[in-house]
Amino acid sequence: MASSLKELCIFSRNVTNFLSKSRTQVSAFFTLFFFTVTFLLFIIFLSTSNSNTSPSIITTNILSSRLHSASFTSIDSSHTSSTVSAPTNFPRKSWIYVPIEEETSSCDIFDGEWIEDNDLQPLYKPGSCPFIDESLNCFKNGRRDTDYLRLRWTPHGCEIPRFDGLKMLKMLRGKRLVFVGDSLNRNMWESLVCALRNSLSDKSRVNEVSGRREFRSQGFYSFKFKDFKCSIDFIKSPFLVQEWKFSDKAGARRETLRLDTIHGSLTKYRDADIIIFNTGHWWTHQKTHKLNNYFQEGTHVYNRLEVADAYTKALKTWAHWVDTTINSTRTRVFFRGYSASHFKGGQWNSGGNCDGETKPIRNETQLAPYPWMMRVLESVISEMKTPVVYLNITKMTDYRKEGHPSIFREAKSKRRAGMFQDCSHWCLPGVPDSWNQLLYATLVDSQQKFSQPK
Repeated sequence: MASSLKELCIFSRNVTNFLSKSRTQVSAFFTLFFFTVTFLLFIIFLSTSNSNTSPSIITTNILSSRLHSASFTSIDSSHTSSTVSAPTNFPRKSWIYVPIEEETSSCDIFDGEWIEDNDLQPLYKPGSCPFIDESLNCFKNGRRDTDYLRLRWTPHGCEIPRFDGLKMLKMLRGKRLVFVGDSLNRNMWESLVCALRNSLSDKSRVNEVSGRREFRSQGFYSFKFKDFKCSIDFIKSPFLVQEWKFSDKAGARRETLRLDTIHGSLTKYRDADIIIFNTGHWWTHQKTHKLNNYFQEGTHVYNRLEVADAYTKALKTWAHWVDTTINSTRTRVFFRGYSASHFKGGQWNSGGNCDGETKPIRNETQLAPYPWMMRVLESVISEMKTPVVYLNITKMTDYRKEGHPSIFREAKSKRRAGMFQDCSHWCLPGVPDSWNQLLYATLVDSQQKFSQPK
């Protein structure tokens, strides 16, 4: 482009000399002059356009700190890092861009609808995975309606890639993926383990690292996929910050929640390749809503602190730990949003129920208000320097009132009148399989980003 402009200047100088020598050739000269200028500008335009053209590929905008561009290293070590731009205004969404008919359009993969698909096959057959908790194994516990397995999550305006367990295992080769949070994250963890296991021809190549008894007592569980040298782990940490016990002046043992201290087990897994956090449901329990003498910072135990304030303090403690401890060039950080519950007639411990539900909510106006906890989360994430991928599954779960275990949390022989129903967790196979499909779509996207030759 510089050489072209130089040539244009030389040409203009020659024009001046030419005009001074021959007035009779002015008309012919200007015709040649404007033709030449037009030709040079056309060449420059083509050169600039080619340099700015990028391939039509799937791209994910990541909700990251300060709401500007952030770098993310591909999960596949053979790929170079790529820069991902966040929206300029703070959203409650994540975006995915999908090429449609050779043109790139955008949509929010968490904004869509559940479509009935009679040909849809679950990622693993009901009753086929031995790693599902009995309370989530609705088929084993006698649930025989299957319409809840025939619903496919469909974002408005784009399609997401079909889950491919073998491809995901290849992406995870030699890596460690860790779920950290409450039992809803365990729900998602079990779903992923079962989906990946189902893709193997030799399912004995999946090894339980520790027994169920230890899992229940220690809050840690892990599966290793031997042929891929990767592990899928779960760490129980329902608040992300540390539950605490101490003796008061009278010598009585008391429990508090240390809002300023990250959960102790997290420090052991800070170098994992992928960490998926969540917290939410335990902040609605009776213990936190008593408000009095439960929340603690340093040596100070609050006589009274509103749950929203305590939750904000805890998330800021988590965010500070991530920003100061996690190496974002190695470790990807996800945060899964709030999973909707559907108790009617009371809460889980006061007669709340959802049995008999066989159809999802169809009218969006019947959905619950957006949870205040997610607004707090979004505010905290916006101030972080570490890129955080926000899996905003709140709306997609709110439709699925029929997807919970309800009375099928136990076998028929164990049921009794007045038993607690489970309208918070999800049957497996079921709704969490779609969360993992969106997780898979995000990982595939980041692996492919800018991988095409330019």
